[in-house]
Amino acid sequence: MKKRVCAIHQPNFFPWFGYFDKIKRSNKFVILDDVQFQKTGGTWMNRVAININGEKKWLTAPIVRPSGLWKVNETKFHHAEWRDKIKKTIQINYAKCKYFKLHKNFIFELIDFSSNKLVDYNVNAISKICEFFGIDSKNKAIFSSSLNLSSSSTQLLIDITNAAGCNIYMAGGGADGYMDINLFKKYNIMQIYQNFMHPVYEQYNTKNFISGLSIIDYIFNVGLSQGNNFKKYQEVD
Repeated sequence: MKKRVCAIHQPNFFPWFGYFDKIKRSNKFVILDDVQFQKTGGTWMNRVAININGEKKWLTAPIVRPSGLWKVNETKFHHAEWRDKIKKTIQINYAKCKYFKLHKNFIFELIDFSSNKLVDYNVNAISKICEFFGIDSKNKAIFSSSLNLSSSSTQLLIDITNAAGCNIYMAGGGADGYMDINLFKKYNIMQIYQNFMHPVYEQYNTKNFISGLSIIDYIFNVGLSQGNNFKKYQEVD
């Protein structure tokens, strides 16, 4: 049977480099949009780290937190002026980057996207950035809500992988803490790890490389000229 890799992830807010690497290396990328949104604290779905004065700091888009439980695809951003604040923060901290002027409009148009639905907003940014780097996300992306599954934990990962027509599940770092490896074997699903190696590139306003920042940092510092770094990751056979 031909190997087909499934990656599963929540729709993150202007994610880091590794998120796009996972899309690149998968045959199907399932956007986990019908699970419960966490009631308190920050999440990668509405915040991400950027370089502020040489330090890793949060860039946050405020969300509406209704009473009770709600799902990711029910989550909305505030109608406040957070977009302008985020653009101002980026302008202050990245204006002197080599590729800021070239790619400013591209990034700012993504920030200004009018939808306040978290899933729609984040998926728009992710898909447009994939296009920027030549990653084919349109033929890979599936919303978990379209699969009509009711399982949870490791069983949900297995059911999603099967429903996506795949026989390999690719996990990110730290997955051992929540997965039942033996259950994958029971269902004849191979489990592999992304084992992502973060590329080191020249960053403005810092002597020591800061990893794990938003892809925005990479775009403004490196630009499309070296966006071909994604090509070193081979598509799954």
